[in-house]
Amino acid sequence: MTCTRILRPPPEHRLAETVRALTFSPYDPCARIAAGAFWWATRTPDGPATLCLRRHDGDLLAEGYGPGAGWVLERADAVAGLRDDLTGFADLAGQHPVVSRLAAGHQGLRMPATGRVFRQLLRTVCEQKVTGKEAYRAYAAMVRHFAEPAPGPFPLLMPPDPAAVAAAPYWVFHPFGVEQRRAETLRRVAALADRLEACADAAEATRRLTAIPGIGPWSVAEVIRIAYGDPDAVSVGDYHVPNTVSWALAGEARGDDARMLALLEPFRGHRGRVCLLLATGGVHAPRFGPRMPLRSFATY
Repeated sequence: MTCTRILRPPPEHRLAETVRALTFSPYDPCARIAAGAFWWATRTPDGPATLCLRRHDGDLLAEGYGPGAGWVLERADAVAGLRDDLTGFADLAGQHPVVSRLAAGHQGLRMPATGRVFRQLLRTVCEQKVTGKEAYRAYAAMVRHFAEPAPGPFPLLMPPDPAAVAAAPYWVFHPFGVEQRRAETLRRVAALADRLEACADAAEATRRLTAIPGIGPWSVAEVIRIAYGDPDAVSVGDYHVPNTVSWALAGEARGDDARMLALLEPFRGHRGRVCLLLATGGVHAPRFGPRMPLRSFATY
């Protein structure tokens, strides 16, 4: 099944910059930006689907493939960040020269909202307390272990079926570089996937996620920001973000979570958006000592 839909973004909209958050790397087996098009495979209530977004005469052409084509096309504008509400942000951004400069330089950046919780949880749990390289290796190996081709003409794989992940014993994940703690967390969230996907809004999803052992504030923010496009979600517990925020907003080379939240408080409602702008703008605190990977060593 193939369906299409025309989306009309504002002239400044930047597709690649917006959807890059939905790819784990340029080689993500489930999502890819290639030849100016964004390809995204996901599971939907109607079955597997692939969404393709590409420029077409100044508009965005959305193409859906597979049994879930209608579902992904209905949400195509959200995935492209076109439902992102920037109301009030311009005034907030004007309170700080760095944020104001970044907001002006990346005015086409939007926050996507996929509507898929478990899909983002897979990546997030893989990222807990490891480097970005280790996390991607685990994620890619897991996707290939549960390999299922995605519908459509572009060679993608589906994110693993929650039922298959929940049924796998924890030791199945060891060859991927996932120790027992994260493996058990993956199995728990997979067993609860249907309930998590049924959450009415970000607040309900936050309550349910927080109640799951192995899912802490950092993981909740990472999931809510992508699944619901929450512009206020802040990744408390990240290794790098507090330093980045402290450096960008106060000129302090190091900061903890409390300092980060205090500096972000004037931007409440858009605190996650400020963090996204800092990351997109390549802002990071000075490094001292051994060279560290840019990807976060996150708590869970």
